[in-house]
Amino acid sequence: MTPSPGQTPDLAALLAPLRDDPGSSAVLCDVDGTLAPIVRRASDARVPGDTADLLGSLAGRYAMVACVSGRPAAEVRELVGRDELAYIGNHGYERLLPGDSEPRAHPSLVGHEDAVSRFLDDDAVRSELAVAELRPEDKGPIRALHWRGASDERTAELRARELAARAQAAGLVAHWGRKVLELRPPVEIDKGSAVADLLRAESIAAALYGGDDRTDVDAFRCLREMRASGELRAAACVGVASSEGPPEVTAEADAVVDGPRGFADVLRMLE
Repeated sequence: MTPSPGQTPDLAALLAPLRDDPGSSAVLCDVDGTLAPIVRRASDARVPGDTADLLGSLAGRYAMVACVSGRPAAEVRELVGRDELAYIGNHGYERLLPGDSEPRAHPSLVGHEDAVSRFLDDDAVRSELAVAELRPEDKGPIRALHWRGASDERTAELRARELAARAQAAGLVAHWGRKVLELRPPVEIDKGSAVADLLRAESIAAALYGGDDRTDVDAFRCLREMRASGELRAAACVGVASSEGPPEVTAEADAVVDGPRGFADVLRMLE
């Protein structure tokens, strides 16, 4: 019986379809908060060595092992340190497959590459970022604005919401994460559509996705839709819980584990 979102089934039973047929199964996971503990500054994040080794081991057994991140794909590959994995970066805006030396941008980005940077380069917006203590992170076509560690995080978040409204009025797309606002070009791409493209290209029959934030819910929904339509024989959505995690993650996951260590245990069960 397929579990309903939010249930906590026996993990072994949930993972059994992948373990029984690794040659047509995929292991997909977010990075920050799922493989790597959340830290104050994204540049300080680290994937534990034993977790990276687990991913490498699984890549030798499963049809696909991929990291799906909001970071640029090349940065994620460097962070994880395993060339044999596939990497989806910037929430699907680019991909870096095993053997690729450079990321490939999604074709729908053509003509929109600089949309966010033009908005943020306005002098008034720059001044507002400084006053609000919103730290910009350059992610190519996406800009992330962080307020973790601001002197008044609540006020910084309110200012971020005001800025998001202005950005949306200018035609951009706002996405929210853990103490971060991401401004994106007006292109219909997210982790869910990126995961669907990746799975269809490789004729995958069963897939697991692990994630901890709102953007990962798009991937959960994608797997569930592909399972309902018959494109996937089996799907497992594993939510990674934390004190800051949004309620949507645990509500829409098939199973929930506690933090990156809990997700590492899930990976061990797939060996």
